Amino acid sequence: MTGTIPTHPKRLDQEQRLSHESWKIFQIMSEFVQGYETLASIEPAVSIFGSARFKPDHPYYKLTVDIARKLSDSGFAIISGGGPGIMEAANLGGQKGSAPSVGLNIKLPQEQKPNDFQDVPLHFQHFFARKVMFVKHASAYVVMPGGFGTLDELAEILTLVQTGKSRRIPIVLVGISFWQGLLDWIESSMLAEGTISADDLNLIHLCDDADAALEAIFSFYRTRGVAATDEERKKLLNL
Repeated sequence: MTGTIPTHPKRLDQEQRLSHESWKIFQIMSEFVQGYETLASIEPAVSIFGSARFKPDHPYYKLTVDIARKLSDSGFAIISGGGPGIMEAANLGGQKGSAPSVGLNIKLPQEQKPNDFQDVPLHFQHFFARKVMFVKHASAYVVMPGGFGTLDELAEILTLVQTGKSRRIPIVLVGISFWQGLLDWIESSMLAEGTISADDLNLIHLCDDADAALEAIFSFYRTRGVAATDEERKKLLNL
């Protein structure tokens, strides 16, 4: 049997690729350093998620503005993904209140254009660095109706809290008609098959309006301070 054996790339090409990957590490480090230093003094904060596709006349957009404004007036900085839709609504509501409005922007081929309501804009190339900022600096998560990205952020915080890698914080799903089917499936499939425990369902608060969302957060911190304890800060260092 005859034929040619494919040759491996030249060593020079390998070294060039390795050099490129090494420099990417420094870029990633710079995103973490910038995020940590910028957000270190912005606390307490609530991270708000939801679809980039909702327009300003949509009820969920208007509800998000209301929630963010009330949280901001209560002393919570608002953190969003910095883009349009629910992210814009969150920053708009945050800016109308008394606390800072933060945007964690990222470059995407579509659906991501920085909104105009960010007091503190940060820019990321890497999703995972950006996701750490959402978790590390949040005292609560408010999750509005959204798509795959919103589900990703929801699954991320649920996993980190469930496994003890992050401190326990309120995780509030807003929009009963939107989220109820997912929660029913989690209970009928995941819980029924034993892939989660019954207590895991208690990590999630489901509601339909701004006052109920705020009450879910306030009631969690009513018997303890909103600041992370020393033990919780140690957890956050190991995210």
